[in-house]
Amino acid sequence: MRISSDLRTPHHTAENFAGRRKLLLHILLLAMLVLLARAVYLQILSKEFLQTKGNQQHVSIVPVSAYRGQIQDRNGEPLAISAPVQSIWINTQQLKEVETTAQMAKTLSMPEKDLRELLKIAEGQSVVYPKVAAIRAKKITEMAKILAMPEKDLQSFFSKEDGKRFIYLKRQINPDLAEKVKALDIPGVNLQREFKRYYPAGAVTGHLLGFTDIEDVGQEGLERGYEKILRGKAGKKRVIKDGKGQIIKDVENIKEAEAGRDLVLTIDERVQYLAYRELQNAMIENKAHSAALVVLDAKNGDVLASVSQPTFNPNNRKELKSAGSRNRALMDSFEPGSTVKPFVVAGALDGGYVDPRVVIETHGIYYLGHYPIKDVHNYGTLDLTHVLQKSSNIAIAQIAMTMPQEYFWNIYNSLGFGSSAGVGFPGEASGALLDYQNWHEFDQAALSFGYGVSTSILQLAKAYTALADDGIIHSVSLLKRDEDPDAKRVFKPETARKVREMLEQVVSKEGTAFLAKVEGYRVAGKTGTVKKAKAGGYTEDKYFSVFVGMAPASNPRFVIAVVIDEPTSGQYYGGQVAAPTFAKVMAGVLQIYGVEPDGMNDMHLLLSKR
Repeated sequence: MRISSDLRTPHHTAENFAGRRKLLLHILLLAMLVLLARAVYLQILSKEFLQTKGNQQHVSIVPVSAYRGQIQDRNGEPLAISAPVQSIWINTQQLKEVETTAQMAKTLSMPEKDLRELLKIAEGQSVVYPKVAAIRAKKITEMAKILAMPEKDLQSFFSKEDGKRFIYLKRQINPDLAEKVKALDIPGVNLQREFKRYYPAGAVTGHLLGFTDIEDVGQEGLERGYEKILRGKAGKKRVIKDGKGQIIKDVENIKEAEAGRDLVLTIDERVQYLAYRELQNAMIENKAHSAALVVLDAKNGDVLASVSQPTFNPNNRKELKSAGSRNRALMDSFEPGSTVKPFVVAGALDGGYVDPRVVIETHGIYYLGHYPIKDVHNYGTLDLTHVLQKSSNIAIAQIAMTMPQEYFWNIYNSLGFGSSAGVGFPGEASGALLDYQNWHEFDQAALSFGYGVSTSILQLAKAYTALADDGIIHSVSLLKRDEDPDAKRVFKPETARKVREMLEQVVSKEGTAFLAKVEGYRVAGKTGTVKKAKAGGYTEDKYFSVFVGMAPASNPRFVIAVVIDEPTSGQYYGGQVAAPTFAKVMAGVLQIYGVEPDGMNDMHLLLSKR
């Protein structure tokens, strides 16, 4: 018995070992089946879901917006600034998450509720999935109220099926509103930092500065003309995003954003506002079609103000497509009429073609070949001072015809007529001046009283710097500079001063522009009343009313040019319509800069008695 018992022991030990081995193999096989099932689940059944989740949380490279340079006036006051704002966009893939989990639950043959709850637990969230659709609908309603959007329109963004992953919902909104939208925590709704352009002076500088589009790219005015200077260079950074596409961590800066450079203008915001206000009043009072005004520094050609009417507010994007956005002071040209007569007198005196003491007969009608030249009244015999004071077409035509054609043309050409003023403004007018070799018999006479040549109001103001600064014409600039590098002499100093004294008589009681006077200051200037051109000739009832002047006349500091297009309130002469606006603006500018009055000197009194 004892022997047989010892023989069974190895047999039983072998059986026990075989059983354990089978159990281990079964466990390993079961583990392999579990892993295989898991692999199938992850790679096949859950592929779409996991790809979606992977896309939602990853390391990515995002752009860093660059700050656009400021535009400032000559005193450093901001005229155009960029402020950080938020734009709202939606990720359509994230919006489809609810439908994706529903589809997965169907594929796995498990209750959708259980799957959604499991997914929420895995994400560490507390909201129960069956309520997601209702909660999201409620949040969309709240967001529609925050953004002041029709709920129907907002809902349409969330139901789009156009295949786009990135859709802007609303651009450049107030940061406070953006934070309220962010607090709603709607899956698929994301924020993006951008910059929005603001114009503190609004319509006052609208025509000059222009505006940028939604992408912060200059579209009109100086914003467009100096886009390369103002626009910065975007940077790049690597970030980590969470499951909602929000940036949760900055990893590193790949490329720093480069801010655009600031643009410092010659414009004085105080003068700009003054000119804007008075021009707007003039347009309303005269029921005009449009108007423009320019203020120049007579000593260096700096543009202190440039305004146009009608106007627009660049902060209101609804107005950006209107006709009012056109800068008429720099872009529109017109025939300057009698405002060019002082240049004809100056040219004739400078070249010795007329004697300073000459007297000219203006009785009746003056014929040049078959062409009649008329005056508004019969002025009789006039000296040079009264030729300008009365603005006689007959007298100025006779003076013009004493000069050789080439010499006469060179006067106008040297004053800048027929070429752009060159301030770097997009669409800036060049005007027109016909080459003297193509002139006909009457052309030189017509040019002497401002027909047959066209100019912008800026070009005309520039030409008057030649009289204001003792014969030196200045280039004009909208960018602040230390000096005028292109100043050149056009007339002799004594000629410019003599003509300037003559122009003081235009602003006397006997002249055509008594309403241009400024209390306490001597003013010199010239009126223009120009019939508007039409096909085949000129209109009989539509005019440009123009005045260009300077003060103090003894040593001019400023030149102001005004044009009122089609006044319809009953008056249309330049001395009645444009001159009063000149006087109001000039009085304000002289006060702003603290220019001392020059009163009435002996020469002025002597001329007044003549």
